Amino acid sequence: MTHTLQIGEVTIPGRVLMAPMTGVTDLPFRQLATWLGAAYVATEMVASAELARGRPDVVRRAAVGEGLPLTVIQLVGRDPAAMAEGARMAEAAGADIIDLNFGCPAKEVTGAASGSALMRTPELAGRIMDAVVRATTRPVTVKMRLGWDDTSRNAAELARQAEGLGVRAVTVHGRTRQQFYTGRADWDAVGAVKRAVGIPVIVNGDIVSAEEAREALDQSGADALMLGRGVYGRPWLAAHLERALADGTTLKEPDRADRLAIVVEHMMASMAFYGPGLGLRMFKKHLGWYVEQAPWPPEPEARRAAKSALCRLDGPADVADGLARLWGAPSPNLAHLRNSAVDKAPQVAEASG
Repeated sequence: MTHTLQIGEVTIPGRVLMAPMTGVTDLPFRQLATWLGAAYVATEMVASAELARGRPDVVRRAAVGEGLPLTVIQLVGRDPAAMAEGARMAEAAGADIIDLNFGCPAKEVTGAASGSALMRTPELAGRIMDAVVRATTRPVTVKMRLGWDDTSRNAAELARQAEGLGVRAVTVHGRTRQQFYTGRADWDAVGAVKRAVGIPVIVNGDIVSAEEAREALDQSGADALMLGRGVYGRPWLAAHLERALADGTTLKEPDRADRLAIVVEHMMASMAFYGPGLGLRMFKKHLGWYVEQAPWPPEPEARRAAKSALCRLDGPADVADGLARLWGAPSPNLAHLRNSAVDKAPQVAEASG
């Protein structure tokens, strides 16, 4: 049975979503995950003020691209007017859903009174939500945590406020900001948010297996779940969990040849998007995760050594051949790279800051 999630007028053909992650869910990753079957993959976190000023690296994070059936752009900031302008720009760029970040725990974000720091200022959070909802015709959603700390778990109250202002869904990571990523996500606590509102609630945190997906949904009563760090090196995870939830099976991982094909596709897409030199450098973060997450070789020490060696290579063919040897898979034919869009793609300047 296929489950869908309704957010405003947007129907999402599944209930396993991929979270917006800075440095991870860029356009090549989103295209790859969608090609592999993911129903929903959000952009990297986009700073609304910098987007309005046209800062190149921020504009790149909001890149929509062609061929994606769903575009979710996440905005972060503390100024209602700038967030509203960011929403208007996101809608003009083709966003189907606009998500507001009230959950990022990073010090550089909370130090600027943004992200999860907004859970400490619900009045300001309300003004931001109201401004954004009024600025766009697209459904607006909010991603939050349980609260700032254990003495101020106000996710249910903030979710009720969001619903009253016209927000169409909320995602709740089952930790407070002060927990960062320590301990275990509290899926039961997300249930209190679900009981507080009538809009869809999405549970997030520590979901990397079919068993955890079922338990998170059962404990929270949430309408859907969102994957975060579990997709590092596993862009197929959302699609495979979707199938496992539908048919009651366990998670099926790609074999050696399929996994290698996915990695090469990702590498080529990154080079095409950023340009050959920058694209390969940007991809190496993902390459490290692919090596870490694979079961070959079985010894963690051997995988760490292989990761270090592979990430020092300078050519895509060398990377593909080295990975093929490591995994015992046939080497892919990369001769077509010489005449592909990869070699013709313009370089994207590396922005500072």
